[in-house]
Amino acid sequence: MLQQVSPLDRTSYGTRPGTVLRGIGTAVPPHALPQSEVLDQARRLLAPKYPFFEKMVPAFENAGVDTRYSVMPLSWFAADHGWADRSAAYMTGARALFIAAATDALQAAGIAADQVDTIVTVSSTGIATPTLEAQAHREMGFRRDVRRVPVFGLGCAGGVSGLSIARRLAAADPGSTVLMVTVETCSLSFRTDRLQKADVIATVLFGDGAAAAVIGSGTGDGGEVVLHEGHEHLFPDTLPIMGWDVDDTGLGVIFDRSIPGFVAEEFRPAVLSMLAEAGIPLDQIDRFVCHPGGTKVVEAIEATMQLTPGALDAERATLRDFGNMSAPTALFVLKRVLAAGQTGRLALCALGPGFTASLLPITVTA
Repeated sequence: MLQQVSPLDRTSYGTRPGTVLRGIGTAVPPHALPQSEVLDQARRLLAPKYPFFEKMVPAFENAGVDTRYSVMPLSWFAADHGWADRSAAYMTGARALFIAAATDALQAAGIAADQVDTIVTVSSTGIATPTLEAQAHREMGFRRDVRRVPVFGLGCAGGVSGLSIARRLAAADPGSTVLMVTVETCSLSFRTDRLQKADVIATVLFGDGAAAAVIGSGTGDGGEVVLHEGHEHLFPDTLPIMGWDVDDTGLGVIFDRSIPGFVAEEFRPAVLSMLAEAGIPLDQIDRFVCHPGGTKVVEAIEATMQLTPGALDAERATLRDFGNMSAPTALFVLKRVLAAGQTGRLALCALGPGFTASLLPITVTA
């Protein structure tokens, strides 16, 4: 049963006007890749090189992904590409996604770009120096004195951890406005030269996208999305579970098959630990809002958190419509959940390289 939370009915972690989410925006690139077409292309390119490919075809069919989007057309992936090609595609595609998502979030918040005091940019699928917010500075219309905080390497946890960083910066400077933008072009890591099953699974799941959030001071008058202090849980000795291999050709995905089992065993204790740090009892969380790393990961989260099977419906819908976009995906889910009218106490969660769990408590007032 959802709990309607009024400004006078908050627990200790939300008793005064705090830091709020003023607007959230999302964007995807122009090239839609239906899963059936991705499978056909993958079969043409990979089956001659991977003897095990046909055994992995059911992964495409059962992934829960109908469509994802890419900064490059499907035909681009038929040729071999090195760092230069991949980096050029990232610079063009990620910049466009940054502008689209940031503009969407600013419009949702009802503010102009020159009102932004700090920009947090989160991305792990390409390298841009100057960073993306500088690349987009003139077109967006940011001020010359805007503060810039680029963050690299958070992977799938980047949306939640990035939002936590932005929230912390806004809370430390009351009255300021912080824009957080997370952009990932996962498709550009597609490889035909590595004989690893992880690359096939990445082809099954990954898409490109961007999400942005505008964070500022709240009024305490109700009807707000209040962001509380974020928390992280780093699991020791888990570096090989997720990340990138870096070589002369580009980024190669590290995506261990143990992830669903690891989530089933370790996610709940980590969440309980982070909630305890936040002073929030588990039974006061009305909705977990989770990064859908894949169907098996979603199922593992539902099982270990003792949720009703199918409870993470927005997560499945996001995976179906966009695939796993890494860091932005959790914010796509959050936007969908908020648009559906969810109120109460939420826990925005994601898992990423490190191996790390990230959690941001949210109160949506009625």
